[in-house]
Amino acid sequence: MPTSPSDPYDYDLAVVGAGAAGLAGAVTAAEAGLTVALLDSAAHTGGQYFRHPAPALGAARPQALHHDWPAYAALRERLAASSVKHLPGHHVWTLTRQAEDRWTVLALTGDDGEADEPVTLRARSVLLATGAYERQLPFPGWTLPGVVGAGGVQAMLKSGLVLPGRRIVVAGSGPLLLAVASSLATAGATVPAVVEAAGYLGYARHPRALAANPGKLREAVIHGSALLRHRVPLHTRSVVTQVHGTDRVEAVTVARTDRNWRPVPGTGRRIACDALATGHGLVPQVELATTLGCATRRTPDGTTALVLDDLQRTSLPGLWAAGEPGGIGGWELARTEGELAGLAVAARLGGRPLLTGGTRLRTLRRDRARLRAFAEAMATAHAPGTGWTRWLTDDTDVCRCEEVTAGRVREAARDLGAHDARTVKLLTRAGMGWCQGRMCGQAVACLAAEGTAEGTVPPSAERRPLAVPVPLGALGSVPTEPADPTHHDAPAERPTTERPTAP
Repeated sequence: MPTSPSDPYDYDLAVVGAGAAGLAGAVTAAEAGLTVALLDSAAHTGGQYFRHPAPALGAARPQALHHDWPAYAALRERLAASSVKHLPGHHVWTLTRQAEDRWTVLALTGDDGEADEPVTLRARSVLLATGAYERQLPFPGWTLPGVVGAGGVQAMLKSGLVLPGRRIVVAGSGPLLLAVASSLATAGATVPAVVEAAGYLGYARHPRALAANPGKLREAVIHGSALLRHRVPLHTRSVVTQVHGTDRVEAVTVARTDRNWRPVPGTGRRIACDALATGHGLVPQVELATTLGCATRRTPDGTTALVLDDLQRTSLPGLWAAGEPGGIGGWELARTEGELAGLAVAARLGGRPLLTGGTRLRTLRRDRARLRAFAEAMATAHAPGTGWTRWLTDDTDVCRCEEVTAGRVREAARDLGAHDARTVKLLTRAGMGWCQGRMCGQAVACLAAEGTAEGTVPPSAERRPLAVPVPLGALGSVPTEPADPTHHDAPAERPTTERPTAP
């Protein structure tokens, strides 16, 4: 049954992340009678997709910058009408589990987690809706001012109503590029080119997934129409191989590639610009789960996602996940999985098994299967080719935090036998900086594998006991509770052999 005010645990469910998945999960569980806390590092709900302009900007129609804003507005209204305790400015840095129905959530507070009031929250179950971060593959000149992540550009537009430049090339791989380019062009920027490393013919190998998701085709038509209207050329099977400039971006070189993303000699051409928006897809944010030993899977585009069952449960009892942690799929899939998880948690904790056998849940499962099929097709179509490291010169910075070049990583692999990301880290410090390998992990792993039989390997899933930087004072105030002697880490598909590394 749900908790009562005298229960030693504060909530039935703690939801980490207030994007589409977290919002849907929180309000669904609360409407089913559970006590719910919704924690998020941002000041507003909506996550990375439904960002809000700062109030001081006085945006008259913030919804104009978003697709599907009415769906988000409906979730926000359900949240306002519910009993969910929304906790903005809460940066969850770790979870501890004492038993199946005994969880402790530890968070820092403040805009950047700098407030002197760390929070300890207890719950009977946890739903992770932590979203994703951008995947960046380095290239010569990518550290110049004016090179911005594609997702970062969207954040600048939606939150700050600003552009990173006036003449902006958009490059990388994945459907996000089309959305970013159309948004930039609509906002008044000149977009001289959209440079897609993969192609779109790969989607044709998944006709059933395409036929089952006509909405995705409509989105593509909307973005494509915007590009045609603003005369933005689209170059597929092409990559930015170099950024030119001294104090900031002045131009980029774009070259054709073969099917393995190897640049074709003699095809490079220079395009003048003052900014570059770049990104090669998204990476599920799973650190809170992998630290606990949750089982993971490798996605078709080489990222690490959580293994989830048909009710969004992880391999660890009492821990659910929804949205991008289970594999990149977009806001609509995230909302569907969040609602499904909310019903599953309510059935489990509220003693209402009929919730998992009704029409609503069957519809959600069917929608999830349909959207997941498209997500897998998308990941397959835009998976990085094995030859992308060929555009890296030896003096290209791979790990920006520690200023480790591609040449140093190659030397560690060639001369010292370092053929995995961890060994390279120990020899070169690549991945030991502020981002803890989130930005450079895949690049380091692929460079280390050059010349081996495999040719390329993805980075191992990190097991970080601290998901965000934590002051020593907060560590010293962590409450100690006796562990459940019957608990053992999930034995199947342990996510990594990497030792825990603190940010």
